Amino acid sequence: MMDPCSNSSLVARLQAGDTAAFDEVHAEYNARLFGFLVRLSRRREVAEDLLEETWLRLVTHAKRLRADTRLAPWLFTVARNLYVSHQRSRMLEDAHASALIGLWPGGVVHMSPFEETASNEAERRIEAALAALPTIYREALLLVAVEGFKAADGAEVCGISPEAFRQRLSRARAALLKRLEAPASLKAAALKEATT
Repeated sequence: MMDPCSNSSLVARLQAGDTAAFDEVHAEYNARLFGFLVRLSRRREVAEDLLEETWLRLVTHAKRLRADTRLAPWLFTVARNLYVSHQRSRMLEDAHASALIGLWPGGVVHMSPFEETASNEAERRIEAALAALPTIYREALLLVAVEGFKAADGAEVCGISPEAFRQRLSRARAALLKRLEAPASLKAAALKEATT
């Protein structure tokens, strides 16, 4: 996370139209925003489009940023809101997208560093369980566990109270744990049934 002094300096430079400040912000947050959006949307091409739109919003609104704007929550709020708008406009339902467990389309020729890392079984199970969660739970887990946001910042990004975010996060963790334990309990039940 960026320290408050660096953040304030970058905001002031962005307000002044300093393109080098934009480059610094882009270098700091581009990969993180992309990871958040690709896991949230479960579609690389959607994440790429939303990421581009997030950066366009920063360019468009840079002069109007408040001096106390914290860039990480601001950017993740914009990205999340763009995703929500995308979902509404496309009328996608999580139930119809549950088959899209993988984060990348099948036509990718070269494995990305993420795909190489996710090649072990435990990480694939976690990614699959995360992808199967409802969006509100998935985004809460991504913001806290992957992006390192505190509950207050996550609540700001989601537009809810910190207490509501903590409850959502607790439910998300329980739902993820339940999904991760499900295959083991099914195997145990099948084994028990086979031996009786």
